Amino acid sequence: MIIGNGRLITRDENNSFFEDGAVLVKGELIEEVGTTEELRKAHPDEEFVDAHGGIIMPGLINTHNHIYSALARGLSINGYNPNNFLDVLDGMWWTLDRKLTLEETRVSAEATYIDCIKNGVTTIFDHHASFGSIEGSLFEIADASKKYGIRSCLCYEVSDRDGKEKSLASIKENADFIKYCKENKSDMLKAMMGIHASFTVSDETFAMCKKELPSDVGYHIHVAEGIDDLHHSLRTHGKRVVERLMDNDVLGSKTIAVHCVHINNAEIEMLKATDTMVVHNPESNMGNAVGCPPTLDIFKAGVLTGLGTDGYTNDMLESYKVANILHKHNKCHPNVAWGEVPQMLFTNNAKIANRYFDVPLGMIKKGYAADIVVSDYNPLTPMNGSNCNGHVLFGMNGRSIITTICAGKLLMKDRELIGVDEAAVMAHSREMASKLASDINA
Repeated sequence: MIIGNGRLITRDENNSFFEDGAVLVKGELIEEVGTTEELRKAHPDEEFVDAHGGIIMPGLINTHNHIYSALARGLSINGYNPNNFLDVLDGMWWTLDRKLTLEETRVSAEATYIDCIKNGVTTIFDHHASFGSIEGSLFEIADASKKYGIRSCLCYEVSDRDGKEKSLASIKENADFIKYCKENKSDMLKAMMGIHASFTVSDETFAMCKKELPSDVGYHIHVAEGIDDLHHSLRTHGKRVVERLMDNDVLGSKTIAVHCVHINNAEIEMLKATDTMVVHNPESNMGNAVGCPPTLDIFKAGVLTGLGTDGYTNDMLESYKVANILHKHNKCHPNVAWGEVPQMLFTNNAKIANRYFDVPLGMIKKGYAADIVVSDYNPLTPMNGSNCNGHVLFGMNGRSIITTICAGKLLMKDRELIGVDEAAVMAHSREMASKLASDINA
């Protein structure tokens, strides 16, 4: 397959850019990169996917998502009137996940994966919760990921909030899925040990998680997202959140610490010293009114920092736009975040993903995963490798994506999903969402 007739952003080490670029795909990998004329002449029998003069670039990566939140869109819960972040958690998300069935989890995953394809997202790290139906929930999401062809790293959030029995069941779901992924050996599906947050997990539960954790697998955990997480850690354990996680052996090069809103410089140094990854979720932080994290300081300290959505959207370019303006607004300085945020999205997310997935991601380069998307963006000013981020930021969004390829498989072409009855999936999703809303408000 050749994808060509478009402006090609490679994201390689030299930031190579082709005005009329093309990519030759063989199997699941990129075989050759060049001009459309060169590749079509050299490989005349290859299927040609026409970019129609648009932008060809690597598939996008979301390093923190919540598939289980999909059916909450438009949901109204009786009596829900939050005044703080704990009200949001208990009144919306914990109320929802306690009612989720396995079928509703599956439907949430199918709807999310369709949205990922339509927004050019080819890899996600998901953090799941469905305390109404724990056992088998990750396997339902995994089945959907296989069906829709999106590269996925999954985990279940362990929490003591609903009692020890469900906490143990959550640990077992993680352990079972980690074992499955290791035996399956597919580079399309990986696993982590999910934990909700410090303030809903005891030291005993941390120890049980560690007991079930292979040495090459890390944690995916919310860290100091709300101020209550910090207050709980200080009040109950006499230490700050990151310090407590370090004492419980949670930090490390395979661990994702999400949010990190209420952390100080000493904690940033702990993250750096342990090579722990951090994922910033700007829309979620703003929407939940938890504050703006010191993301630029974390980034500057050398902590591998990526960009996620926390379930707010599946449009990574939307997250890019919001992060760009959030930090300018927070710092009261118009010249910050120009370089850091695109590096988080286009470079660091791939580095985070490659701590789990074997095939190299994030570049259009020989030997890299054939995860490629095409946007219909037509630049009204000159575009090249040095200014392409400005074009992406101000000229593109997720829904400008017209073609999505993951692992060499065409998932969407010219905005038509391949082999998917989208109308039927959306109809079933609405049916399940109505049932879930009725169960919650019964």
